[in-house]
Amino acid sequence: MSKSAFVAIVGRPSAGKSTLLNTLCGEKISIVTPLPQTTRNKVRGILTESRGQLVFVDTPGFHDSQRKFNLHMRDLVSGALEETDMVLYVIDATRSPGQEEQALAQLLTQEDHPVITVLNKSDAPPAPGWEDFFATFRDSNAPGLSISAATGQGIEALKDLLFESAPEGDPMYPEEYYTDQDPSFRISEIIREQAMLRNRDEIPHSLYVEVADLEEDPDTNLLWIRAFIVVERESQKGIVVGKGGTQIKAIRQTAQKEIARLFPQKIHLDLRVKASPKWRNKDALLRRLIR
Repeated sequence: MSKSAFVAIVGRPSAGKSTLLNTLCGEKISIVTPLPQTTRNKVRGILTESRGQLVFVDTPGFHDSQRKFNLHMRDLVSGALEETDMVLYVIDATRSPGQEEQALAQLLTQEDHPVITVLNKSDAPPAPGWEDFFATFRDSNAPGLSISAATGQGIEALKDLLFESAPEGDPMYPEEYYTDQDPSFRISEIIREQAMLRNRDEIPHSLYVEVADLEEDPDTNLLWIRAFIVVERESQKGIVVGKGGTQIKAIRQTAQKEIARLFPQKIHLDLRVKASPKWRNKDALLRRLIR
């Protein structure tokens, strides 16, 4: 009988959840930067093998903060736990356990679903305190493994454990699917990744991306995209644009190349910058962006 399950991937910011999702599915599904809290949404990646199908739900990092923006992302994590069949708890072995880790572990001990723990970044020297924490948590939940999402170490063993723990069921998506993200979301995430990487020391978390138009011209086989990088203050627009427009040009060119890998058409990306004051405090916008 085939196995089938939704698997929530949870952990602290920068634990390597998105890298693990991409490694498990063999495709770049979730954007990755060295910055914490890069993931803002539930991002689904689909792994289909002869033994079944696993649908992974990458979630934002569990962050202990009362800011409205972070509360919306914590609600997203809680919602993912309620909607999935299993939990994959990712621990960063290079950072000692702290208050956030304790809070998340406490939340997961209340889970009715199987919880599989992975001690990630095992290719680097571990921080103190993990051995006892990991052993205690693992003994009270599903088995755990040491892995490296970046190098692939332990990934096949993790897949085996996930399929063994998954319930029986039929596939939820066609075999050729590796994600169910809509085109506008994937485009906006690629642009946001490049904008964050090129502004990582200035305003990485003060921006989001809005795809305003997608127009396809079948005669020229051209997909024309108009998108905006939205920042919080007028003064931040110049940082994103850069001197003589060099920064926004570099973001546009790199993002356009990435987007071109997803579509059969030729891509033209029209990318601009605008300001939306205090957008991280606007509930209606946050509900639309963080979902």
